[in-house]
Amino acid sequence: MTDHVEPAAGGGSGSSLLRVVSYNVRAFKDDTDALRRVISTLQPDVLCLQEVPRHPFSGHRIADFAASLGLFWGGGHRGRMSTTLLTALRVDVLDSGHRNLPVRRPDEPRGYAFARLRLPGHLPITAVSVHLSLRPAERPQHAALLRRSAELGDDSPLVIAGDINETHQGNAWTELSRDLEDANGDVLTFPSSAPVKRIDAIFASPALKPVRPQIALEEADLVAATDHRPLYLDLDLGALRLPQA
Repeated sequence: MTDHVEPAAGGGSGSSLLRVVSYNVRAFKDDTDALRRVISTLQPDVLCLQEVPRHPFSGHRIADFAASLGLFWGGGHRGRMSTTLLTALRVDVLDSGHRNLPVRRPDEPRGYAFARLRLPGHLPITAVSVHLSLRPAERPQHAALLRRSAELGDDSPLVIAGDINETHQGNAWTELSRDLEDANGDVLTFPSSAPVKRIDAIFASPALKPVRPQIALEEADLVAATDHRPLYLDLDLGALRLPQA
């Protein structure tokens, strides 16, 4: 993966760079001002969130949070699971939704959010935010179900980002890596105060070339915002640029 200094998300209007951020926000239980500062500095085009509030009337909190960042949230029925996805206004959202994954009762609901989206002048891609189970036996099953999902089964390039709840040696990680590339490399994400584990990941189709931006984030904000650190990268969609664009 190549490092570069990128002043704005995705390089601005007309760029083929799409900035993807994955972040477990621990249900907004920590310092939400610090959380907003971290995300605002990252300037995502696609923000894959895990552990957003999931009670039945929490939609307004997510919508308000998105609006405070200048991002779009499509809403929709989440089945009380805590995974969702926000997008920047420069991104066209063609379709979006949330799907649940099977879990044992009374375990916390698990699932994924997806959005079929495109940068103007480019072919579409599909972005997915996922939060896998704490049960080791369920994680590879959920990863396999995700890969076979009807919404994700077309020919569009794919990016899957989220809290995998295991390291790169786990079976779910292996399952997700069958057709996708581990795009972030060895970036430690947990706990935020002194990361020692990489349990979050961004996987991308080979056509989506990852570029690691150099972004100065405030250490105090990273620790105060939530118990995970964010993952972020730019995906170069140049191969998907339409000839006339």
